[in-house]
Amino acid sequence: MFKNDINSLALMGYQAPKIEINTKEDRLLKEQTDNFEAFFVKQVLDIALKDKSTLFPKDSGDKIYQSMYNDTMSQEFSGSFGFSELLFNFLKENAK
Repeated sequence: MFKNDINSLALMGYQAPKIEINTKEDRLLKEQTDNFEAFFVKQVLDIALKDKSTLFPKDSGDKIYQSMYNDTMSQEFSGSFGFSELLFNFLKENAK
């Protein structure tokens, strides 16, 4: 594809093909790619919210609470950013 084609697809709201989970191996692979996406999102949240969040008051456990919050948020967000789907499709195609 040329650069203009990619830009056109982005502007048109390109939707990647949906994942088809047919086997136990597909389900396990999807679970692992979701976990990877959650890890990636947690790393981004840890950096983005470092020392800038007023969600938790400054006390002896604020860093623990912030980490737990980021972990929970990343688990909830996993599978919704498209990284998991992209990685799943790549691994599934290249496993053949």
